[in-house]
Amino acid sequence: MPEVFSISQNPITAHAFNADRSQLAVSLNSNDAQILIRSGPEWVPTEMLTEHDKVITSIDWAPNSNQIVTASQDRNAYVWQQTPDPETGKIVWKPTLVLLRINRAATHVRWSPKEDKFAVASGARAIAICSFDPENNWWVSKLLKKPIRSTVLAVDWHPNNVLLAAGSADMKARVFSAYIKEIDERPAATVWGSKLPFNTICGEFTSAAGGWVHSVGFSPSGDVLAFASHDSSISIAYPGGPVYNIRMPTLPLVTLTWTSEDNIIAAGHDCQPIVFGGSDAGWQEIGTLDNGSYAAGSKAGPGSVGRLKAGAFATFRDADSRGQTSSGTTDTKLSTIHQNTITSVRPYAGVPGQITQVSTTGVDGKLVIWDTASVSALTGRMAAMSM
Repeated sequence: MPEVFSISQNPITAHAFNADRSQLAVSLNSNDAQILIRSGPEWVPTEMLTEHDKVITSIDWAPNSNQIVTASQDRNAYVWQQTPDPETGKIVWKPTLVLLRINRAATHVRWSPKEDKFAVASGARAIAICSFDPENNWWVSKLLKKPIRSTVLAVDWHPNNVLLAAGSADMKARVFSAYIKEIDERPAATVWGSKLPFNTICGEFTSAAGGWVHSVGFSPSGDVLAFASHDSSISIAYPGGPVYNIRMPTLPLVTLTWTSEDNIIAAGHDCQPIVFGGSDAGWQEIGTLDNGSYAAGSKAGPGSVGRLKAGAFATFRDADSRGQTSSGTTDTKLSTIHQNTITSVRPYAGVPGQITQVSTTGVDGKLVIWDTASVSALTGRMAAMSM
């Protein structure tokens, strides 16, 4: 059974857990980030991170160094560290400003695997690769610019700490080299290439039907790239090999994570985590983690075409085809656990390559923890796969 927590009445824009999963950082569609601590069956707010002027778009929590990075529409990013307050001696989160050098909103942020860099996507058609400058005691950035033509919506690091995947609104998913000479050791050759100076394009893939690329993710080995697009498709790209595109009959996916080398969990406007499986021989939709039995009293189940069969759509359809009016509010409640778009799916338990649980947050203000092994069939909804 999934664990369901109602965090807020407001949308959850982003979430991140600390290393032992005892604390949670969330952005509730505002310019503050909340730190919550687990207390039995609920999460209790303990601290507020207040420094940004506009909505926080993304949060990431480094498990080993215990640093939080936040990115916001105010064009800034802050790195937060726990330090003793000089007056009270109490441990508090202290922010350090990052010199991003961007003139548009920051949209997404992720720590590198070694936690010595982080990448900030932005609406300035650039990605800021940030590293710490101990002489001046601040974070400085180098910008990846070419050949990005529009807002960068998502980033993800390769396990080697050098390569970076990015999805953007110019309908492309790309793999860049984010090699910084002063920080990184010379990386070993990978399937993406061997010579990797900063801003090298190691791969470029186009969305099948021309949709914004909302989410990108490297497989645990780093040898495969998956990306989800606004054309209701998910693509799995093998460098120098095939690109498998799975077209969905439902609403678009906006977030994804790999649970093993042959499994991906993705979610979005359809309000349920969908599982995909495959190999270099082909990929397909396997099922959903939400079997529709947890939220009673709804007519629209995961087996139907998502929210298109629910709410206002069903009201007008019934009035048109049967001359019926809606009898009550049953149609407005979905049979999925999440009642609105899932904004973020992240690994929760396990090790890279063997993720046993994932967490999702959504516009409905819920946090749900799912077992990756509990997959239910998606009846009547199998997607067509094309290459």
